Amino acid sequence: MPGRVHSYETMGALDGPGLRLVVFLQGCPLRCRYCHNPDTWTADGGKDTDVAEIVRRLLRLQPYFGRRGGLTLSGGEPLRQPEFCGELLRECRRLGVHSALDTGGGVWDEACREVIDLADLVILDIKAADRAAWQALTGRNAFAALTGMLAHLRRTSHPVWIRQVVAEGLNDRPEDMLKMLGLVRDLRLERLELLPYHDLARGKWERLGLPYAADDLKPPRPETLAKLRKVIADNRGDADATTTTPDAGTTE
Repeated sequence: MPGRVHSYETMGALDGPGLRLVVFLQGCPLRCRYCHNPDTWTADGGKDTDVAEIVRRLLRLQPYFGRRGGLTLSGGEPLRQPEFCGELLRECRRLGVHSALDTGGGVWDEACREVIDLADLVILDIKAADRAAWQALTGRNAFAALTGMLAHLRRTSHPVWIRQVVAEGLNDRPEDMLKMLGLVRDLRLERLELLPYHDLARGKWERLGLPYAADDLKPPRPETLAKLRKVIADNRGDADATTTTPDAGTTE
């Protein structure tokens, strides 16, 4: 079954453990104000690609993966193409390649549930921790999809990385972190990343003729980010909260 692929990143080091082949899939239902890849929104973009073509890429890179690396499905929103993702993840299992699914949590149904169960790791981008803020940031009324996904991840004790973009004045208060921690409570949480907002995708928006929707946002101050990390560490009972610069996606 072919899928619509936007681009690839080879030897990616941010989207999952180890070195990875990151496949950016086409199509996303969300319209996040700071989206790094607005060129992945439409379902008819990208290129029709067979699972076999991606497997060939995997096999060429497999010697570099080591014990931790593998395949990451990103986007766009990979769960918009559940059948294609499911077939790819089954191939990863057959080959013994670690797999990760990077999702915004805006799509949820039985087909998505099957895909998540096939992935070795789920990387979940928490846009906001309550319904009103989530809808304002994503432009979509789909917070119930996120909470449904979280409930399934709790029931199955599936390994999860949580990410949240932090911007000054948007969600840079300690209470914002406590609210987010409440939302992800009881997950099998292996990693929690705070990603400082940046506007490196502004040029993509402009090339697409789109007004950049996050003009009012600013990166958080380093000292603020450090305080938020401490709030998370203190309230999780560990220090496994990291900050990093989010990858904007690269095209091969």
